[in-house]
Amino acid sequence: MKRLATLTLTGVAALALSAAVQAEPDGEAIYNQACMACHMTGAAGAPIKGDAAAWAPRLEQGMETLYDHSINGFQAMPARGGFTNLSDEEVKAAVDFMLEPVL
Repeated sequence: MKRLATLTLTGVAALALSAAVQAEPDGEAIYNQACMACHMTGAAGAPIKGDAAAWAPRLEQGMETLYDHSINGFQAMPARGGFTNLSDEEVKAAVDFMLEPVL
């Protein structure tokens, strides 16, 4: 019986971990960790979160271009904002969060 309880708890823990891994990335948390330093201050010409005029010409290029520039870098922005450990999905979530006020 004790072995069955241990196996059951192990299975439940594995399912919980699997669900956590598959959860959507938290764009706000990623922005706060990796993007805010430049996109809150405008450092190196970064468009500030919520500045519709600064984002307009970028949005005209389309979301895929914005994602590509964010993932691979563009001009003064390093790839993934310099946080090479971020996945493509995490970078996209941060971009989506930054753009919420102007969309």
